Amino acid sequence: MPALPNLIAFALISLGMVLTPGPNMIYLVSRSICQGRVAGLISLGGVALGFVFYMLCAAFGITALVLAIPYAYDMLRIGGGLYLLYLAWQAVKPGGRSPFHVRDLPQDSTRKLFTMGFVTNLLNPKIAVMYLSLLPQFISPAGHGSVLMQSLVLGSTQIFISLSVNAVIAMMAGSIAVFLAKRPSWQTAQRWLMGTVLAGLAVRMALESRR
Repeated sequence: MPALPNLIAFALISLGMVLTPGPNMIYLVSRSICQGRVAGLISLGGVALGFVFYMLCAAFGITALVLAIPYAYDMLRIGGGLYLLYLAWQAVKPGGRSPFHVRDLPQDSTRKLFTMGFVTNLLNPKIAVMYLSLLPQFISPAGHGSVLMQSLVLGSTQIFISLSVNAVIAMMAGSIAVFLAKRPSWQTAQRWLMGTVLAGLAVRMALESRR
């Protein structure tokens, strides 16, 4: 099991990242509004499979990396910090588009909904960096069990948080879109809050000593 402080910190980062608009959120919101809540949840099933794929690849890959390169954590830490800064800028930059501005999507079959959810997540650079750059920072190679088991526990935590938040968003996409359309200041406040949190996490990661 990962150390409890590491698990909590990773859970907070996972929450911050899932609340930051990206390809998954934009697709799920548009699908839910255009084709209904059930379609959004089916698409979310495909997204979930993409998370499991990344988790397994990262878990086995990180285990091999730790054994092969002693300073791999430092390289991943720096890369992860830079990516968090990039996400922070994407959240606050002028002209940023809300994921609740609906894209017009055609009516798709159940199989295509699931497949498109999977492909959208698989091609999502935010999730790739989440697993390959950020997750390793919260693994303690000594004293907390195998690297593989810690990777699986952290990955499962991220999947649980992401699916829970995205399920709520898919179910309430229409209501949220109407709410934000009437209150644009709320959207601006959300973007700056997420940007500040992500930037703070990036600075913390950059300054943190190697575990």
